[in-house]
Amino acid sequence: VLVVTNFFRDQLDRYGELYSTLKAVQEGISRLPDTTLVLNADDSLCASLGKDVPNPVIYYGMNELELPGDDAQPGSNDASYCMYCKAKYGYRFRSYGHLGHFECPQCGYSRPEALIQVNKILSLSGEFSKVVFDTPSGPFAAQINLPGLYNIYNALAAVSFAETLGFSHETTIHALSRFESGFGRMESISLGEKYIQVILIKNPTGFNQVLKFLLTVENPSVIALSINDRLADGTDISWLWDVNFEALTEMQSKVSRFFVSGIRAEDMAVRLKYAGIFTDRITLEKDYGAMLDKALDILKAGETLYILPTYTAMLDVRKILKKRFRLKNFWQ
Repeated sequence: VLVVTNFFRDQLDRYGELYSTLKAVQEGISRLPDTTLVLNADDSLCASLGKDVPNPVIYYGMNELELPGDDAQPGSNDASYCMYCKAKYGYRFRSYGHLGHFECPQCGYSRPEALIQVNKILSLSGEFSKVVFDTPSGPFAAQINLPGLYNIYNALAAVSFAETLGFSHETTIHALSRFESGFGRMESISLGEKYIQVILIKNPTGFNQVLKFLLTVENPSVIALSINDRLADGTDISWLWDVNFEALTEMQSKVSRFFVSGIRAEDMAVRLKYAGIFTDRITLEKDYGAMLDKALDILKAGETLYILPTYTAMLDVRKILKKRFRLKNFWQ
């Protein structure tokens, strides 16, 4: 079984062009004719991998739901035009980015029918989500032990995989409720009455979803953004201007301080200023250890420090966190 989740534009210098990546995955699939493909029906690029192939194909996606907020932001659609005839897609429902119930008005290419769907979102909090899945073996409700709409999609992919292999609902529900995030990817650290959460950021669509998640947080917080421009991060950081940091102005009364660090800390500070964040709330501190000290000093009981780093910044920050708080190695 091969699961393909989605295709979003990333930094060109480290990821390549979007359609070249799609083609590379397509070529890989062509060598696996007997493999069952589990594909995201809501992604027009991903769904195309199931066309005209000998493989068994299972699609998953979201039913037409009412979602909190408006995710159809300008500039967030990486696949606005039909990949077959170049006409602009229409949408009956859109979750975020270019994901949704797409249809080309010219050639008719549209979202395939999803065998496994999320039919209802019962709750979407800053800590977890509760949803109802509809599957060939029957519907069931489950708690996903990670926040964010994009993690509901990840759970959908996992449920589809489990259905394909014939796992019981009880096994799947248990796994979703006990799942722990990988290092730096929604990783939570409890420090008595204070908390740290590390959330990797690497492209505009993903970053916008992280900001959406932060808007659901009720308690006051401190936010630290650590931006590097090493090869693994992408050396061109102009993508920061495609992120909707303006959304943070809705919650800046609940954020006692914005820290910026990393090689491109100054660029991040300028971007926050232009987004409308009060400059007296922005602190530039390039030393990660000093940034952690200052942030934790500001933090009060019940509050969380959210650290949003690019890839190499995340490795550097986590090395300090591991030593200070005796965390597991990232491969464990």
